Amino acid sequence: MNREQAWQLVTEWTQSQSLIRHMLAVEVAMRAYARHFGEDEDKWAVTGLLHDFDYERYPDMTAADGHPFTGIRVLREMGVDEDIVLAIAAHAAERTGVEPETLMQKSLVAVDELTGFLTAVALVRPSKDIRDITKIKSVRSKWKDHTFAAGVHRGEIEQAADALGVDLWEEHVPRVLDAMKDIADELGLAGDSASSAAPEN
Repeated sequence: MNREQAWQLVTEWTQSQSLIRHMLAVEVAMRAYARHFGEDEDKWAVTGLLHDFDYERYPDMTAADGHPFTGIRVLREMGVDEDIVLAIAAHAAERTGVEPETLMQKSLVAVDELTGFLTAVALVRPSKDIRDITKIKSVRSKWKDHTFAAGVHRGEIEQAADALGVDLWEEHVPRVLDAMKDIADELGLAGDSASSAAPEN
């Protein structure tokens, strides 16, 4: 499946702008990791873009047809590469039983919730511009505050970064943050240009 086909599927199944932006963030983060590991950037990016495409229609993850089971079935029916399907299954290992083993699978788990956390960090800045996050310590301070973005499973991200063999603060967070900055406009995180020069807290 190429990017155009993946995008058509995402927009056909998803109306929520925030969910689409999340999938775009994971797409660009997966592309960055594919580049880092010398893997197929297009395939990894498509995997990131597709990983939650069925969530809006099938949000009940306790149901037999809930996310990601319906998505997995649809992708297989469409003849999508099995390694893409298995990566999507692995990002919900607690439900699918598919444990992340390959680099692509581990990367998807590692970037998925982190993109949401970084979005939250950007949105509480005065400028609401992710490009204004220039110091990793400002992300780290939010990380330590467990009342902030409380739904983010920090332990899962930490374990996934460790499984990839990358340092959370020296490599993982900066790599995903830089990738998201590259498409700040598409993510709705370009803020107000008049206030985007606000100093880092």
